[in-house]
Amino acid sequence: MGKVVNILGGLGIGVCLSQFPEYSQQYVQRLGGAVEELNVVVADFDNSASQTNQTRAQALSVMTGTEFLDRRQSDMTRTIKRQEDLAQSYAALKDASAFQRLGYIHKFADPKVSQGAWNDFQPAIPLSLESFLLLFGGYCAGYGGTSIFGRMLRRLRGGKKRKIA
Repeated sequence: MGKVVNILGGLGIGVCLSQFPEYSQQYVQRLGGAVEELNVVVADFDNSASQTNQTRAQALSVMTGTEFLDRRQSDMTRTIKRQEDLAQSYAALKDASAFQRLGYIHKFADPKVSQGAWNDFQPAIPLSLESFLLLFGGYCAGYGGTSIFGRMLRRLRGGKKRKIA
């Protein structure tokens, strides 16, 4: 029974990891689109500031005095920060291989981009070398992980094995 669980664990993790290259590609495409749109918004704000002989920081600092302006200042500050964060993530991910992207998993953190990519994601048969290697690596990790977990459970139970007659 333990071997079957280990094999199923290996297959489950392997299949999930084999889908990562496709999901990461979808995420990066959406990320690029989000960065482009945010670049337009931030450039428009910077242009308005420039036309009034102000820097971005100065323009943000004078957006006070009414509830609307305070909210708008907060909105623009958040938008600018998001644009900077997403642009940095996109720069790291756009030319990275699937293996490199796996190392940058923390760059897949934007909830809006993640949700959009997940909603459009459709599992695919892994045909790339990276997908096959991730499938194999995931299988090994899943098999090993369930095997170790099973051994820990047996030790906690006192090392007794049931024999089925």
